[in-house]
Amino acid sequence: MTLDDVRSLAGAIRSEIAKAIVGQEDMVDMLLTALLAEGHVLLEGPPGTAKTFLAQSFATALGLDFGRIQFTPDLLPGDILGSNLFNFQTSQFTLTRGPIFCDLLLGDEINRTPPKTQAALLEAMQERRVTLDGETHQLPERFMVVATQNPIENQGVYPLPEAQLDRFLFKLLVPYPAEDEEARIVATYGQRSGPQRPADLGVTAVTNAAGLVAASGALGQVTVAEDITRYVVRLIRATRDHAELTVGASPRAAVLLAGAARARAALEGRAYVIPDDVKALAVPVLRHRLTLSPAAEIEGRDMEVLVAELVESTEAPR
Repeated sequence: MTLDDVRSLAGAIRSEIAKAIVGQEDMVDMLLTALLAEGHVLLEGPPGTAKTFLAQSFATALGLDFGRIQFTPDLLPGDILGSNLFNFQTSQFTLTRGPIFCDLLLGDEINRTPPKTQAALLEAMQERRVTLDGETHQLPERFMVVATQNPIENQGVYPLPEAQLDRFLFKLLVPYPAEDEEARIVATYGQRSGPQRPADLGVTAVTNAAGLVAASGALGQVTVAEDITRYVVRLIRATRDHAELTVGASPRAAVLLAGAARARAALEGRAYVIPDDVKALAVPVLRHRLTLSPAAEIEGRDMEVLVAELVESTEAPR
């Protein structure tokens, strides 16, 4: 697959999602970037902003096997991974697969379950496999997690562990729609009755898992020059030396940022990464990986402003 093919495929996916989702073009572009970069996405936004419906429409347009987990305080790791059950007829244990065995997994309200259960996703998100009773089971090659969380409520929720946050390529903040977009939403859905699925609105698959593997493989045609690599490293290292941060970004963040920049270049039909690719992705890649110092929190420092200042102060290649 060529980069032109990747760009055409992305356009077709956007068109299908637009049949169900009004606005949110930036969110769709970031999901496509994460898909090509083989990363996971955390969506944060208030209730009713179509986070779940966006993930469903995304999976439908991609032709992927879609799974969903509604995270609750009483959820157990076995409810996610599955378990080995004894078959009395064969006198053997048989694996009953959990919902994690899919192409695209929606983790709805992921911060409503305790850390022990959240940790069940760690191996899957990093290595695309799960281990049950000492036996390893591979997940699909295109396995991707899209998780959601509500930033408003603080009762009955559990902060995501740093190790899990670091496995998300992007943390995207889903905003309320603009007035014109909200009017279109009301006009489209206000007169419909009952729950709606993307397929009910005409969303159809324009590719499949094999096509997406080929699209991700096309990223090998995108060149990351040495000065761009050094720029990414300088930016990541600057987070570790910042006086207002107690936790900086990891080497994994540098690798993921470079990979996401390649995906963004491919979506724009370029065979090379430019500094603007890195700058455009720095905030969604870093906002959930950094921890403000107590003094910075007292002063009310905004993480996104701080990251933007880091990007501005880090010398970019000319």
